[in-house]
Amino acid sequence: MADFQTSTHRAKWILTPQDLAERYQSANDRAKRALVQNGEKRLEEGTKENGGRQSRSKSLNCEEERLMRIFYEKKIQEVCSAFKFPHKIQATAIIYFKRFYLHWSVMEHHPKHIMLTCVYASCKIEESHVSAEELGKGIEQDHQVILDNEMTVFQNFQGLGFDLIVYAPYRSIEGFVVDMENFFGATDSQLEMFKEMKDSAISVADMIMLTDAPLLFPPGLLALASLHKSNQLHRVVDFERYLEDLASRRSLPHGAQELIEPIEAISALVNTLHVPTTHDMKYIDRKLKSCLDPGSLDEKKREKRSKHKSRKLAVETHAAPPV
Repeated sequence: MADFQTSTHRAKWILTPQDLAERYQSANDRAKRALVQNGEKRLEEGTKENGGRQSRSKSLNCEEERLMRIFYEKKIQEVCSAFKFPHKIQATAIIYFKRFYLHWSVMEHHPKHIMLTCVYASCKIEESHVSAEELGKGIEQDHQVILDNEMTVFQNFQGLGFDLIVYAPYRSIEGFVVDMENFFGATDSQLEMFKEMKDSAISVADMIMLTDAPLLFPPGLLALASLHKSNQLHRVVDFERYLEDLASRRSLPHGAQELIEPIEAISALVNTLHVPTTHDMKYIDRKLKSCLDPGSLDEKKREKRSKHKSRKLAVETHAAPPV
C-alpha cells in the first residue's frame, strides 16, 4: 500500500482555501470569456430566420457552478450505491470529478457526462472493472457518452502527471476505530457501540465528500472529523482525551489543537452543506444548456414565435365573418 505522506495526493492536491477559490474563479472567468466571444461571433453571422438577431447565453456564476458540482457528486454516490460499489470507488470517482473541475468549468464540459466517466475511470483504477455498456445500461444512459469523454478526462489527468492514486477517509475511519478500541480497552459488550459509531462516521464521511474538504484536508483529518461528529451522536468515547493522546503519539508541536482546529473547520463545511434537489437545479440547468448549446435558445424562440403565430392565425380565422 502506497504511503499518503509521500504521495502526489498530499504534495499536489491538498490546497489552501484561497488557491481553491482562485482556481474555480479562473475556470469560470475563462468560460465566460469564451461565451462572450462565441456570442459576438453568432451576432455577427446572424440568420435569416430571425432577422439577424441572436440570443446571448447567460453564464453561470461561481455559486451556481458549485451547486452544479455538488448535485452531480451526489449523483456519483447514488450511481455507486445502485451498483453496490465499495466506498473506495465512490470516493475515487468524486475526487477525480473534483480535480477535473479545478481546471474546467461546467460551462465547458457537462458534469453529467464527466460524472459517468469518472465512475468508469474509478472502477478501472480500483481494479473493479465494469464495462461502459454495463454501466450505461444500469443507469439508463448511452454508454457511448462515457467512452466519448474518457480521453477528455484522462487527457486532463495526463496534464497532471497521471496522479490517479487517491486517498479517501474510509480506510482511516476503520483504523482509528480499532485504535480507539485499544486505547479505551473496549470490552466485548462495547464493541457493538464502536461499530455503530463507525457506521455512522461512514455516513458523515459521505457528506464530507460533497464539500470542498477533500481538496483542503488529508484523509486522516476527514476521518477524525467523521468520527468526532458520529461520537457527538453516540457518545461512545471521550474524544478530546483520545485526540490529546493521538497528538502526543504523533509529537505534534501544538498538541491536540492541531487536530481540533481542522476538525472544527471540516464540521463547519458539513453543517453548511446544502445538496440541491432536481427542482433546485432547473433554472441553473437551463442556463447551463444555453451555455453548452447557444443555438438551442434561438431554436426555442423560433418555435415559440411559430406557435404564437399559429394560435393568432387560428383565432383570426375563427373570428373572421363569413363571406
